[in-house]
Amino acid sequence: MSKYNLNFVSKFPVAVIFSALMIITSVTLFFTKGLNYGVDFRGGAEVQVKFGQEIKLGDLRSAIDSHGFKSSLVQSIGSPGDNEFLVKVNAEDGDLNGVTDKMTKMLMTDFSAINPVIQKTDIVGPKAGEQLRISGFQAMAWALLMIMVYIALRFDYKYSPGAIVALLHDVLIIIGIFVLTHKEFSLQIVGALLAVIGYSVNDTVVVYDRVREQEEKAPTKNLKQQINTALNETLTRTVLTSITTLIVSSVMYFMGGAGIEDFFFAICIGVIVGTYSSIFVAAPTVLFLDKVVGQKK
Repeated sequence: MSKYNLNFVSKFPVAVIFSALMIITSVTLFFTKGLNYGVDFRGGAEVQVKFGQEIKLGDLRSAIDSHGFKSSLVQSIGSPGDNEFLVKVNAEDGDLNGVTDKMTKMLMTDFSAINPVIQKTDIVGPKAGEQLRISGFQAMAWALLMIMVYIALRFDYKYSPGAIVALLHDVLIIIGIFVLTHKEFSLQIVGALLAVIGYSVNDTVVVYDRVREQEEKAPTKNLKQQINTALNETLTRTVLTSITTLIVSSVMYFMGGAGIEDFFFAICIGVIVGTYSSIFVAAPTVLFLDKVVGQKK
């Protein structure tokens, strides 16, 4: 028995309109502005360098830009005292080694007074980057398909579309936010999206499981009442789990450094959006499909 008696179902129409607007905005941004793909996906060169003395990020970026490197991106790694940076630049397929050598030479020459040490160099060809990008999106598609099959077998076919709609909702909104903020979309962000899919579907499954319990315990109630009761009974668990996960992810975002900042940015957004979708996207979809099936019968 839940200590809450909130009428979630009455808020579903407003939530559906709000979600539809967010998805439309995200899709529009994706096709008009596009994602800022990282070196993993667009191809290019990546150099990790550590300096023996302090250097300002702006000075390093200015020196790189003055040498004409295309679309350079400079990030500080670790704590400020480490003086370690990650430099990423675009490059054509046949020019990757040349760009890497030129970047290394520039760093060693222009900053020789502060003892630069090249920690690591990576190159990714544009064709390889494109294939990697396709594989990343395919991984998400397969994950969604397998989740749909699992929920159809675990519960009932009428629940499966709701879970998939909720997961697509989460992924599209995160992608839209990445387009809007112009944050780099790399392979680690695909990993973050897959983690969000797992988190969100777990939240949705908990709600669905309680709805199924309500169908068995109170078969005289209509589906709206059963869903409302299930959402109230799982509300404490949902909120506490989300807050705990969000606190940990926020700490990692603010304190973890540039190397994992974007990953946990995606996780933080995913926890918020995933919690919302479990209540206001997955459940309304089940109601809608139940109504459509009922009308057909």
